[in-house]
Amino acid sequence: MALNAITYKAELAISDMDRHYYATHALTLAKHPSETDERLMVRLLAFALYADERLQFGKGISSDDEPDLWRKDLTGEILEWIELGQPDEQRIRKACGRARQVVVINYSGRGADIWWEKNRTQLERVKNLSVIDIPAAAVGALAAMAERNMRLQCLIQDRQVQIFGENAAVTVDPAVRMAPSQVRG
Repeated sequence: MALNAITYKAELAISDMDRHYYATHALTLAKHPSETDERLMVRLLAFALYADERLQFGKGISSDDEPDLWRKDLTGEILEWIELGQPDEQRIRKACGRARQVVVINYSGRGADIWWEKNRTQLERVKNLSVIDIPAAAVGALAAMAERNMRLQCLIQDRQVQIFGENAAVTVDPAVRMAPSQVRG
């Protein structure tokens, strides 16, 4: 018998002082049976970091053709392709050919360091790629906030993210490992 995804609902109020983006999003996240609370909450964090009225969750773990999140323009062109974890270098290059901007958000501490060292040379050749690391301690604290129904507030200022739940608050300092030469479009 196949296991079904578990549905999580989140009301996410975002105040992004760095981008001057202020909105509240009613989000539905399907948690795949093999997905951890850590990964689920990093998806939510990624949404907050790149929030836009056109940003959407992809099919994620169950799809090879879609990222975890993406943003398309009205013509269907992919503006941002956001992957979580340590995707295969070939998958990243393919995504960079399809999208204006690709972002990889790592969140597994030492595993992210090993992945980076293995793929660094090839990835540094790609011009439209950003690689961001989320500290493992912050990921663990975010996972502890995971509930089937969440009301969260997110404040982003000076590249620091603060997420406030009903019973907890987490501060996240994303570290940029690599940034593209082009500006976000």
